[in-house]
Amino acid sequence: MYLRTCFAALGVLLQVATPVCAQQVSTVFGRFTDHADNPVFEAEPGQWDSLIRERGWIMRDADGTYRLWYTGYNPDQQPLTMKLGYATSTDGLHWQRSPKNPIFDDVWVEDMMVVQHDGRYYMFSEGAMDQAQLLTSPDGLHWTRVGSLDVRLTNGMKIPDGPYGTPTALVKDGVWYLFYERRDLGVWLATSRDLKVWTNVSDDPVLSPGPEAYDHLMIAMNQVIHFQGRYYAVMHGTGTPQKPRQWCTYLASSDDLLHWEKLPAGPLLPVEWNRSSGQLVHDGERFRLYTHHSRLDVHFSDQKSSEP
Repeated sequence: MYLRTCFAALGVLLQVATPVCAQQVSTVFGRFTDHADNPVFEAEPGQWDSLIRERGWIMRDADGTYRLWYTGYNPDQQPLTMKLGYATSTDGLHWQRSPKNPIFDDVWVEDMMVVQHDGRYYMFSEGAMDQAQLLTSPDGLHWTRVGSLDVRLTNGMKIPDGPYGTPTALVKDGVWYLFYERRDLGVWLATSRDLKVWTNVSDDPVLSPGPEAYDHLMIAMNQVIHFQGRYYAVMHGTGTPQKPRQWCTYLASSDDLLHWEKLPAGPLLPVEWNRSSGQLVHDGERFRLYTHHSRLDVHFSDQKSSEP
C-alpha cells in the first residue's frame, strides 16, 4: 500500500493573477490508500470491451447506487470503434455490467464525463479524431449525439483545426464551463450559456505542462469539483518521452476556475503505477480516488469529510 499526504502549504493565484501565499494547510482529501483488491473493474477478453480506454465516469446516486460509464473496444473487430458501456454497483467495488452493453455505439465515444443538470444527463466526450462532442440523455442509458463542440477563440473565430479532447465541464449560475486539452500540451477554458457556442476565456492555456518532471511533457484535466470554498481539479500528466508513457494523477486548485495552481505534493500515487484518468467520488463518509485507464482502481482517503 502507498500513502501520501495530498496537500502542503500552497500558493494560489488571485483573480489579479498575483501569486500569494495562502498560509494554510489543507487536508480535505487526506491520504489515499490503495484498495487491496484492485482492480475493481476490468476488460473482458474476447468481448466487445476486451480493452478499456481512457477516462470513464462514476456517479453515486442518492440511494447509494454507483453508476459507471466507460469506453470499451475490441481491436479484432473492424472497423475499430470506441463504444459506450455501463455498469452499476451497490458499493463502488463490485460491478455488474448492463445486459444491454454496449449502450451506445452509433458513433465513436471515448474519454467521457457526465454532468446531471435540470433532470437531464450531459456527456462530454471525445469522438473520432479526438474531436470533443456532446451527447444527452433523459436517464443516463439512452443517449443522443448533439454534435461536435463549437469552440471559438476570444475574437469569435473557430479554434484552429486539430484535436481538442478530454472535455471536462461543469455548470454554475447558468454558465457552462468547459476545460479541454490540445494534444495534451495545455488545458484551455471556454464558456457557454447555450451549449451551442463555446468561447475561450483566454486564448492562453490555464494550465501548462511542468515545470516538475512528472508532467513536463503532457497534461489533461479530468474533473473539477467545488469543495469547502475552492475548486479542485483532478489532473493527469506525463514526463515520459518514450512510449508506452507513464502517466500519473495529481491535483490543482483555483479560486475562480481561471487561475490554477498545481498542488506541491505532486503525484498522489507512484508514477510507476501508471494510473491516470482520475476522478474523486464521495462515498458518504470520505472521498475515493478512482483511476480509470485501462482498468478501474480505487484508493481510499483516510480523512472523513462532508460531501461536496
